[in-house]
Amino acid sequence: MKKYLNVVLKIIFSRTMVTILLLLVQIGWLFAGFRWLRDYSELSLLFMLLLSAALLVYIINRDETPEFKLTWVIPICLAPVFGALLYVFVMSNVGHIGLKKEIERLQKETEKLMRTREGTRDKIEQEDRHMAGISRYVENVGGFPTYDNTSVAYFPLGEEKYADMLAELEKAKEFIFMEYFIVEPGKMWDSILEILERKAKEGVEVRFMYDGTCTLMLLPHSYPKQLRAKGIQAKVFAPILPFLSTSQNNRDHRKILVIDGRVAYTGGINLADEYINARVKFGHWKDTAIKVQGDAVKSFTVMFLQLWGVGEVKKEDYGRYIRTGLHAEGKTSGFVMPYGDSPTIEENVAETIYMDILNQATKYVHIMTPYFIVDNAMLDVLQYAARRGVDVKIIIPHIPDKKPIFAMSRTYYPNLLRAGVKVFEYSPGFVHAKVFTSDDEKAVVGTINMDYRSLYHHFECAAYLYRNEAVADVERDFQETLGKCIEVDMAYYKRIPWYNRLMGRVLRLVGPLM
Repeated sequence: MKKYLNVVLKIIFSRTMVTILLLLVQIGWLFAGFRWLRDYSELSLLFMLLLSAALLVYIINRDETPEFKLTWVIPICLAPVFGALLYVFVMSNVGHIGLKKEIERLQKETEKLMRTREGTRDKIEQEDRHMAGISRYVENVGGFPTYDNTSVAYFPLGEEKYADMLAELEKAKEFIFMEYFIVEPGKMWDSILEILERKAKEGVEVRFMYDGTCTLMLLPHSYPKQLRAKGIQAKVFAPILPFLSTSQNNRDHRKILVIDGRVAYTGGINLADEYINARVKFGHWKDTAIKVQGDAVKSFTVMFLQLWGVGEVKKEDYGRYIRTGLHAEGKTSGFVMPYGDSPTIEENVAETIYMDILNQATKYVHIMTPYFIVDNAMLDVLQYAARRGVDVKIIIPHIPDKKPIFAMSRTYYPNLLRAGVKVFEYSPGFVHAKVFTSDDEKAVVGTINMDYRSLYHHFECAAYLYRNEAVADVERDFQETLGKCIEVDMAYYKRIPWYNRLMGRVLRLVGPLM
């Protein structure tokens, strides 16, 4: 009995519970303000109606997707006073403005390092003028070059990446940089932490950064202090604060590991046991990752250091960690373009790259994504590709980790199927891979889901592979995964309970904020 009482008390007084309670207090104040303004006088009501009208004009003229605008237009029109208060309360992103300025400053510091070599640029121009245009776009907008002296190893499962990263961590001599969205104690993280602690004692510089959402349920608030005691430099990116604001959506969803500037990893795999199937949560966990060696490691090194620099007073000596003239193990055909996307830049780089692949495809586009919640522009591009004869296939989970999100994803089935897009659900469990392949020459592997969070709200990263040997490995894995899937048709869709379909369609009204 005492044991259960201690667990209950721990939950009640936990940081997560305090955060939830403070959020509820804010919502209570919001409702109280709504009632006060409604009942106070006709003058205050008139003021709020004018404010609502002004906000509608402002929202409609913002450079946002129609879906995002609709999310706010509906509550403001239905309940002008409450809707206006809610918008002002949630969208007053002073912290976001400060973060944007800081990211811009850090990118300015590194722009001289992040340029495509003239020789590489000439090779891309000769190989494919359109690909040269994409390379210029990503470099001009995001500050990320394209490389040729780079080899890529593809991992079709978390277990394979985990074994390889342990071996590479053991080789570390100078520095280890790690940036992850989810970290949870268990077989995977404990074994990695043991190596990090040992390497720190050997004099290797170890930096570890994880997203603030981990402090809600997975890690104690004091965890960075515990890591520092082991000799590991540690920090939390954007700790969760008990305030209603869309800036709370701006999470660090990236997964980056850089070792000695010679090898880097990215992909969907976080540092928790379900990602390597050491623990079963939603059936078999299907995830993917890549390892790059050679010149392209530089981009992942700079990506890490840029975000690490947020909130730091001391200026970073980037040159200490950049390696040039590296020998890449394995074949280095084609080009590799690591890139990041950020809510602090105007362009939606990740979505643009996905759309460009779909628009340029002549034979096929094959996609794996755990969540499918897209705007009309992306939906139109997918349908158009299928209608002009491109083989468009999408694999999503059969066993979801978030049922409301899954219900929303399934609402797109009728539109996709009518256009000729083929949809599959991974029957053994949950697909967490974020993969595009096209026409045997293009592939993207990274952290970017096909949902609003990844495409608009999160800090993300990926690697675009063009005519690199690893493209064939990614497509081979897609075909093998396809053999374990259920193909969706309209009969399958109609068997989904009506209340799940209804819930999904209702939730799509607030999809851009989820």
